[in-house]
Amino acid sequence: MERIKATYYIETPFDIEKSAKVLAGEQSTGTFVKIPGETAELKERFAARVEQIRYLESVSQPAMPGTHADFPSYHRGMVEVSWSVENFAYNLPALISTLQGNLYELKQFTGLKLMDIEMPASYAAHFKGPRFGIEGSRKLTGVNENRPVMGTIIKPSIGMTPEQTARLVQTLVNAGIDFIKDDELMTSPSNSPFKARVDAVMRVIDEYADKTGKKVMYAFNISDGIDEMLRNYEYVCAKGGNCAMISLNSVGLSGTKKICDQGELVIHGHRNGWGMMNRHPLLGIDFSAYQKLWRLVGVDQIHVNGIQNKFWESDDSVVSSIKACLKPMLGGYTVLPVVSSGQWGGQAPETYRRTKTTDLLYMAGGGIMAHPDGPEGGVVALKQAWEAAVNGMSVEHAAKKYAAFGKSVKKFGSEV
Repeated sequence: MERIKATYYIETPFDIEKSAKVLAGEQSTGTFVKIPGETAELKERFAARVEQIRYLESVSQPAMPGTHADFPSYHRGMVEVSWSVENFAYNLPALISTLQGNLYELKQFTGLKLMDIEMPASYAAHFKGPRFGIEGSRKLTGVNENRPVMGTIIKPSIGMTPEQTARLVQTLVNAGIDFIKDDELMTSPSNSPFKARVDAVMRVIDEYADKTGKKVMYAFNISDGIDEMLRNYEYVCAKGGNCAMISLNSVGLSGTKKICDQGELVIHGHRNGWGMMNRHPLLGIDFSAYQKLWRLVGVDQIHVNGIQNKFWESDDSVVSSIKACLKPMLGGYTVLPVVSSGQWGGQAPETYRRTKTTDLLYMAGGGIMAHPDGPEGGVVALKQAWEAAVNGMSVEHAAKKYAAFGKSVKKFGSEV
């Protein structure tokens, strides 16, 4: 029988091996006390196994409250645990309940984080994964050059009418943008009903496509209850759109999978709320494991923050997240990393130096909108920045060579 493996980063004041066995028992056949039904035969078939332990350092203070007493030291380690697929088959909520269930509440641990998941080959036959991914996103946006797909976000996030949104979209498509998305806060408020916004935006996009042959991708935020999301999805399809956005953590795996299974639109996965799952180094889930779950259900694009971003996440963490997205999974599922949060062309050289990839959706809001030459200058500057990055140029060198990018450096360089 195939097995799923999960790696956890743990901290415990007790013996690490014994604590790991408690974790394995709690998340499979065991409980706090031995019970008659847990026979040797049952355990052989269904019990989780501790496959490997890598001992790390010990510290004098716990990462989090977790015990009812003080201890002289708290021991850290990486623990690999496996389960038979028979325990949950291909039921995603059951899988998550197993990998991330009550174990976070066990008093044996003063820190616990799910770091990675290794899924068996049979999962590829039960989960189709992303329908579009990197290749499909590039094809639909018409970006064949050795550069990222260039994108932006409608700002202000909320408050604009459909007509005002459409006018901004007109400015952006004329500037040469590849991708635009609703903000995650925008769904269907009274001042901008979903259908009216889709109608207004798609008129602009279709007119531009008729004139130029380029159809800009717009990610409409369809996040809602499942029935309403399906209606929103179908409306975008009927109006000729090619992308829908879902707030992943708000909608959940099963709801997102239902939408992805429709298979007609690129699914842009926004991870708002991510910080509560990852910000503490010894609590929650690491992005390497997180993105695999969303790739499994079919998300085509997923946010990873960006180099020198406006949030708490370090550059090392962002680089690791990008590389995780680009690592093949289950025979080739691909997901497009979405670089965002306080980005402008100035981060392009460092992003490329550290990742050596242009398979990105590179999102700049203010970095485009606030360019001295307006959005058109902002888009040109972003493309120039990435051309310079791929050619190994520094920000300083590129600023001298490219006029539009040089203006970006003067505008935004002092604000970083």
